[in-house]
Amino acid sequence: MANEKTLIQKEKLRAGWLSVIIGILVFSAKIITYFMTHSAAVYSDTAESVVHILATIFALLSLYYAAKPPDKNHPYGHGNIEYFSAGMEGLLIVIAAGMILYEAINKLIYGVELQNLGSAIFIVLGLVLVNLALGFYLVHKGKKTNSLILEADGKHILTDSFTSAGVLTGLVLVKYTGIKIFDPVIALLIGANIVITGVKLMRHSFGGLMLEANEKILEKITERLIELRRPYWIDIHELRYFQIAEKFFVDFHLVLPYYLTIRESHDVEEFIREELAKDFPEIEIKIHLDYCREDMCQFCIFEECKNRKHKKTKDLKWSLDKLISEPKWCVDENH
Repeated sequence: MANEKTLIQKEKLRAGWLSVIIGILVFSAKIITYFMTHSAAVYSDTAESVVHILATIFALLSLYYAAKPPDKNHPYGHGNIEYFSAGMEGLLIVIAAGMILYEAINKLIYGVELQNLGSAIFIVLGLVLVNLALGFYLVHKGKKTNSLILEADGKHILTDSFTSAGVLTGLVLVKYTGIKIFDPVIALLIGANIVITGVKLMRHSFGGLMLEANEKILEKITERLIELRRPYWIDIHELRYFQIAEKFFVDFHLVLPYYLTIRESHDVEEFIREELAKDFPEIEIKIHLDYCREDMCQFCIFEECKNRKHKKTKDLKWSLDKLISEPKWCVDENH
């Protein structure tokens, strides 16, 4: 397991360094293109690249920090830096959008003189293809390694590629129609789109910092618990989880027959942990073991129980809403 963690961390860092190096090269090409053309749209693309380089360097530093093991002051590890990093990247994107909108409005008011459009079109086309490849690569690596930093960086680069595609469209329109206003108009549209992207990224970051639950993950955990259920697992309630980087922390209450020994109850806990780890390799589970009461016999499905006080007369269906709720023993009266 330790070797696997090390390999995953190395994979994250390789992807992070690749993003920094390519980001610097792409930024250099955009700077050259801007001075060649004096285009507002190209300026908007260049401004976003500045933000991208700063955010990528911060993300890379965050990857190193997140890899630090838990300590006395951070018993759950340092993975939450990933959410902070993603939030900072979102904020920088919004700042870049403000710069882009200002420049575009300025060009609309005072006009623009464009030069060397033919060469610029080919340069921007190449940058679009490079950023598309890098963006999809980083998103793939982020999902594979459960790294919000890489995934956020990849989405930012994909946004950058779409921005460059918009710039390319503007340059082509100006070159072949002669209508120069297309250039600042495209820049305005790019700026508005970037604002939306940055706000979404900050929203996702704040959700992670506030331990916001992902319903799809809760559904997956619930489905696995229902699949694994044994007849003597009388009830599960107050299911909760939170995620820090690639680690999942899950806890819930499990009601077992009162006569099981501590060892038998512990074996149940270990079984659940081992099975859930097949879907969530980096998982920590805390189970609060409760003992059954006589009034639970009415919905207990453990037919082999030799200590049953009452017949089973009702059903207590397991579902996501049921498992995350408090133990109200919501019984279906129709059964």
